[in-house]
Amino acid sequence: MALFDIENTKLRQNKKYKVLSLFSGCGGMDLGFEGGFIVHRQSVNETMHPDFIEEVLPDNYVRLRQTAFQTVFSNDILGEARKTWIRNFTKMGYDAANICRGESVVDLVKQHKEFGNVFPTDIDVVTGGFPCQDFSVAGKRKGFMSDKGHNGKRIEGDVASEETRGKLYFWMKEVIEITKPKIFIAENVKGLTNLGNVKDIIRNDFSSAGGNGYIVLTPKVLHAADYGVPQSRERVIFIGIRKDCLNEAALSALLKDDVPEPYNPYPPITHNYHIKDSGLTDFQTVKNVFENLDEPENSNDLSQKLYSKAKYMGSHCQGQSEVDLNSIGPTIRSEHHGNIEYRRLSAEHGGKHLEELSAGLQERRLTPRECAMIQTFPPDFEFVFSKSEACPFTVSPSGAYKVIGNAVPPLLAFNIADRIEKLWNLYFDKQL
Repeated sequence: MALFDIENTKLRQNKKYKVLSLFSGCGGMDLGFEGGFIVHRQSVNETMHPDFIEEVLPDNYVRLRQTAFQTVFSNDILGEARKTWIRNFTKMGYDAANICRGESVVDLVKQHKEFGNVFPTDIDVVTGGFPCQDFSVAGKRKGFMSDKGHNGKRIEGDVASEETRGKLYFWMKEVIEITKPKIFIAENVKGLTNLGNVKDIIRNDFSSAGGNGYIVLTPKVLHAADYGVPQSRERVIFIGIRKDCLNEAALSALLKDDVPEPYNPYPPITHNYHIKDSGLTDFQTVKNVFENLDEPENSNDLSQKLYSKAKYMGSHCQGQSEVDLNSIGPTIRSEHHGNIEYRRLSAEHGGKHLEELSAGLQERRLTPRECAMIQTFPPDFEFVFSKSEACPFTVSPSGAYKVIGNAVPPLLAFNIADRIEKLWNLYFDKQL
């Protein structure tokens, strides 16, 4: 059962809308917008969204439908992220090494303004998870006053420039002005909403793109567990829509303080993690997404076989607890080996999976594959790999943990993409 066993011609036959992806990481947002990947069946609300499923597969998996979106450009400055993107999107039939750029967004914009032809034309959607470390509760929360540059390196002196990591959304806005997409989606951590008026500043700046050419809806915090992702992960989503492309009815609806539900581009909640409603599917659990995984010593999958061997550091340290198999998992963070949560702890360290301990299974941390499954990446998306004839790159377990933790859950992105695709003609059909 493989993610990429669809013929390339079939994979692209319904692709109508071009997506330009910024701050792409290993491709979580991009995979979600493409569709066609495998998820555990309970991650889909089949009553609400029977059309999500293209194929029912063995072992409680389903393949999601292909969307009409196709990624034509991506970028990331992190080497491991770009290598992972290229490795997996090459298997989807894309010329991934040429699509995925390693320069920063700042450098790409400067190159385009000086030489032209950096960004593709006729872009329909721009997506971007602009860097979140400076807005994260888990970080130093420097926000706009970041002391990191656009290339990830520390800078000296006056850090409040337009090229610091905390203001890279500004350069995403520059790309929007250059490419003029009909829609853009920007993503960041929930912590951004608690930093004074940062959210409003970013929203207003995005609105001004193209001479106040975009309606930017009130940003909304989406919790991944409400959409079938077995993880405590909250992200604030900005959605902007180009005014001059909208038909009259859509323009009127989207300008309202309370956007009518038929025009609301934010996806409806599908699972009952927060809202206990009979119309919602039971929230997805860690146990379900782990059910087909072998223990590392029995696996041939390098992303499962090779994992952090960092020793237990005591309950007072971050990442020293074990996952609750019957609930959602913790937020998967971009962390070094010592902060990766445990698949199981020993009885000595307070482990609660007694049946597994009785069966002789040992204390160990989560593998990269397990972290990726909690994020809803499909089971054959490669994170730890060696050089091959098709891809001359290597990514270690340490690099894999980093890119998985930075990623947007593909299933959350798919819910956003599905909603936008279904509203496309309602927004942009001038005959309405």
